[in-house]
Amino acid sequence: MDRNFLKKIITENGLIDEKRFNEIDSLSLNSNIPLLTTILNGKYISESVLMPLISDSIGLDWLAIDNDDTRLDKTLYFELGKELQNAADILPLFKEKNVIVIGISNPMEIELIDKIKTETGWNTKLILVAQSRLNSIRDFFTEGSTDDLKNLSISEGMDEKSIEDIANEAPVIKRVNLIIMQAISISASDIHIDPYEKEAVVRYRVDGVLKESARYPKNLYPAIISRIKIMADLNIAERRIPQDGRISLNLMDKSYDLRVATIPVLHGEGVVLRILDKSGTLVDLKQIGFDKRKLDIFKRQIKLPYGIILVTGPTGSGKTTTLNATLVSIKGGEKKIITIEDPVEYEVPGVTQIHVNAKVGLTFAAGLRSILRLDPDIVMVGEMRDLETAEIAIRTALTGHLVFSTLHTNDAPSAVTRLVDMGIEPFLISSSINAVMAQRLVRKICKFCKKEKVPTLTAKTLFETSEKKIPAKLFYGAGCDECHNTGYSGRTAIIEFFELSDEIRELVNQRVSTDIIRKAAIKNGMVTMREDGINKILSKITTAEEVLRVTQMD
Repeated sequence: MDRNFLKKIITENGLIDEKRFNEIDSLSLNSNIPLLTTILNGKYISESVLMPLISDSIGLDWLAIDNDDTRLDKTLYFELGKELQNAADILPLFKEKNVIVIGISNPMEIELIDKIKTETGWNTKLILVAQSRLNSIRDFFTEGSTDDLKNLSISEGMDEKSIEDIANEAPVIKRVNLIIMQAISISASDIHIDPYEKEAVVRYRVDGVLKESARYPKNLYPAIISRIKIMADLNIAERRIPQDGRISLNLMDKSYDLRVATIPVLHGEGVVLRILDKSGTLVDLKQIGFDKRKLDIFKRQIKLPYGIILVTGPTGSGKTTTLNATLVSIKGGEKKIITIEDPVEYEVPGVTQIHVNAKVGLTFAAGLRSILRLDPDIVMVGEMRDLETAEIAIRTALTGHLVFSTLHTNDAPSAVTRLVDMGIEPFLISSSINAVMAQRLVRKICKFCKKEKVPTLTAKTLFETSEKKIPAKLFYGAGCDECHNTGYSGRTAIIEFFELSDEIRELVNQRVSTDIIRKAAIKNGMVTMREDGINKILSKITTAEEVLRVTQMD
């Protein structure tokens, strides 16, 4: 179907803006998949919205037909010659009185339409049908798969050269490229490909939540994972141990770094690809999720000349994004900033960044020791993973440097007891830590389908357990094409932030429990993550379901 024709329908009806359309069009061209199929398969616009608009424009009825439709007549398919059976865009579906109803996905295929009439003598009626539906019905008619990977399975005991040859076949390359490009086009952070007993499932993590994208027969999966291994420079014949690699890509005028991890599982090898947009715009501190009071406190803390500021939370909670936004806000020609990270996810202009390489002995601890010889003013350590790294970071802070780092803890006060558990003396913690911030990411309500309604039972429970008044109305996302019918688009952080006051430093020295430190922090003005989440619910930013999802253990 003509691209300009589709563009006109989509943009004139406000379904997608021109910039987004061009990105999807580029995805279609790079993957060699028809534009309409790319749009529908990627759920950028729902079939029920787009197809009627197309059908109205070309004067054809639209039909959403599935394999279980009792009208389907496979004998019509076998009355066609081989050439017409193999034509992807057209397929006879059923007989309606004396008329043969033919599904067509591309009305521009005039020659095929004429050829069917000429060869069969049928009295025909054309119906517009999505390409994916035609493919599915054709598979149903032939009781098999027309998948272009069907003859490219990898068997046990196959040598490395044979595996490599299959993984370099055009259909495999095309399919893997499509998996990656679809993930990038919907702003997924990760691609998960997991093999099970009879099939393999591809899922994308979008805004922190996994969504299934495709399923492949089990015998095709080894070809797909072997192709990914080749791209990541991994050993394609080794399937018994975990492997790590990376893929660098340039797509749609952007540079992407994909961190690839494979691991043996019960029915083969699981693989996860973490997508990092190397050319992405760095987030500003105001975009993180701070309210005005917390932002003012945080800005005051990051202007101090020395001490440690910790950002805590589980994997994927946005800690690295927050720290890089912090560096952007304080960098300048008068300060030397050095970071050591694993990996360097964002390139920050004006900041010296070091990538950890354990294979050659460049660990966090080793790198941190070397950094101090370079006379930095500010140091960022990607993570305090062990006692040695934590001790050097504390020594760095006590000798007049401002240090930023992360820890894996459930809340801000737990960072103190976590360091004690690692073996750090309490007096070193109390004299070096300036502040601790904990955060989680919640999905934001889609601005295109935001609607007001009566609070759900979950919302009422959340407000009741938090001893808050239940509002008469709250906002939710109804679901639309823009947010892929999830009701959410984008994420923001819910934050708790506390400074170590003299009272809290004294409690740390006394080795008191996390609960006592937490109560003291709240008494001194700390707003918990759940309370911050409730404030964001009342501010029409997120929902109770999201806040409860990420704070249910609190």
